[in-house]
Amino acid sequence: MASYLKTVSPVNGQVYVERPLAEPADIARILEGAAQAAAGWRETPLAERVARLRVAVAGFVGKTPELAVELTWQMGRPLAQTPGEIKGFEERATSMLDTAEQALQDVRPAARPGLERWIRREPHGVVAVIAPWNYPYLTSVNAVIPALAAGNVVVLKHSHQTPLCAERYAEAMQAAGLPPGVFQYVHAGHADTERLVADARVRYVCFTGSVDGGRAIQRALSGGFTGCGLELGGKDPAYVRADADLASAVENLVDGSFFNSGQSCCGIERIYVHRAIHGDFVEAFAGLTARYRLGDPTDPHTTLGPLARAGAAAFVRRQVDQAVAAGARSVVDPRRFGADPADPYYLAPRVLTNVDHGMRIMTEETFGPAVGIMAVDSDEQAVALMNDSAYGLTASIWTRDTDAARLIADRLDTGTVFMNRCDYLDPALAWTGVKDSGRGCTLSTIGYEHLTRPKSFHFRLPR
Repeated sequence: MASYLKTVSPVNGQVYVERPLAEPADIARILEGAAQAAAGWRETPLAERVARLRVAVAGFVGKTPELAVELTWQMGRPLAQTPGEIKGFEERATSMLDTAEQALQDVRPAARPGLERWIRREPHGVVAVIAPWNYPYLTSVNAVIPALAAGNVVVLKHSHQTPLCAERYAEAMQAAGLPPGVFQYVHAGHADTERLVADARVRYVCFTGSVDGGRAIQRALSGGFTGCGLELGGKDPAYVRADADLASAVENLVDGSFFNSGQSCCGIERIYVHRAIHGDFVEAFAGLTARYRLGDPTDPHTTLGPLARAGAAAFVRRQVDQAVAAGARSVVDPRRFGADPADPYYLAPRVLTNVDHGMRIMTEETFGPAVGIMAVDSDEQAVALMNDSAYGLTASIWTRDTDAARLIADRLDTGTVFMNRCDYLDPALAWTGVKDSGRGCTLSTIGYEHLTRPKSFHFRLPR
């Protein structure tokens, strides 16, 4: 008897999507099809691969209105915001296709008499992409498009919260004329997903998700030598110096904290503010937060929707309650948002002061609409606190002093450092994390290096 996934929409708590889960025989068939398609796709000229993918991207983007509605119902982001994910998908896909030729060109060392030498970037073969629900298109596009452009074939497994996203990819790829087996998706449970990535036909794995999920992927791969890229969690900090543009810092950090209900790996989860402006910052931050509208995400006026899962909302509530019990102070009254405190999905934003690193709200990933704000006395103290974390995805510095920002940035143990912006992925820059935020890289020309392997050619020419 087949097992089924059931996507419960956080909008109303009802089942929105139901799909059968793949059986082991189904997964074996998918992998065999991928392995058979790999050679032909690899031999397809790069220009043709890129051209077909551009058609797929254009067709996908052309369905933005319906994709946005589906996305809202699957994971709860307000309908006023979900089209932005499709726009971001297009931006990243276009950037990676534009740079494919540069990234994949042969590397030729200095000429030597009698020799011809070069390094070619060869595709791995079958690439498995395991994608999450919080930004289901923006996270997966980072791997799917460049993997295919580089000559790999892809098997995509999406979260049970957003299964339609995998199906929409497949529709776009099929409409663009990609050969059978070059792009496939699978709906699978955890155990079968682990077996999928451990299969000898899979030569590289791109995983985006939790730290525990990343550890599970590593365990599944431990019996062999398949490579993997892991984009995991974050506890991303911001430091607001005394010379910062206060209004700009507040506006951007409120958005960075609460966009997508805080369900972002690179969202702002802890803020350190110089004591000289701490009071003014907190007052302005709380005032802007209070203007958010929590409610039905299908309402175009809603700016804060439900969390995707009831368990996630309960986790955030526990973190906040524990911090308040330990002395933290909530500076925004959750009652003003009209949410039922017992509602399993809809959670009012929380802003806490009087926090410290003895509280989980400042050290453990929250992944929800809650942020702690802590006063600091110097750049040195801010750097120490920002680095006092198991995570290292992004960090942001808010200042008018670019030289100071450079000095601080050099000392931060993180994958990306922003100055006067946050919660953004630039497709021209490498997206990577350190510590428990993962390993590997996507985006930029460097991202292609992880989706290929170097092959050296050393020819001694005939005399």
